[in-house]
Amino acid sequence: MAKKTFVVGAFSDEAVLFPAVKKVRTAGYKIHDVYTPFPVHGLDHALGMRETSLHTAGFIYGITGTTTALSCISWIFTKDWPLNIGGKPHFALPAWVPITFELTVLFAAVGMVLTFCYLCQLAPFVKKHTFHIRATDDLFIMAIECTDKTNTDELQAFLSSTGATEVNLQHAEAGWWYGRYDQEQQLITEPKATVA
Repeated sequence: MAKKTFVVGAFSDEAVLFPAVKKVRTAGYKIHDVYTPFPVHGLDHALGMRETSLHTAGFIYGITGTTTALSCISWIFTKDWPLNIGGKPHFALPAWVPITFELTVLFAAVGMVLTFCYLCQLAPFVKKHTFHIRATDDLFIMAIECTDKTNTDELQAFLSSTGATEVNLQHAEAGWWYGRYDQEQQLITEPKATVA
């Protein structure tokens, strides 16, 4: 997998992070992602992220479960193995409501979990680059993706001016790859500027 260049800034407070995100986006830089130790309300809007389509996927999975349940039950009780149960008709739709509901919920739940894991690239033995060791502890990390036209020195100075306590240049694989976290990461870090 090809490596990309990132300028990574660490912020100590979300009050400093929000204006920095707005300044970086206004300057025209592409923010790869922002990693925070806890969910930050409104950060997705500040980053310009669109609303998730996970609820649409859940609806599609649910309809698939409903269709599967009704199709299978109606085929079993009307064509494959019709039984006379207390004189009820073979197509007894009200009696099938519980299993139809359960299959709808099962398909929606399992489908949404698998979709979420795929979109977030979460799976056993899938390894992603960690931009900063304290990203899940007490720092807010902003990773800005660089292009061939990006002046990295200028960008690092700009990020320092927005309130970043640490700024460095990293070359890393942007996607995910198979590997183990107990082995050494494929990472080259070039510390450039540190602000006290």
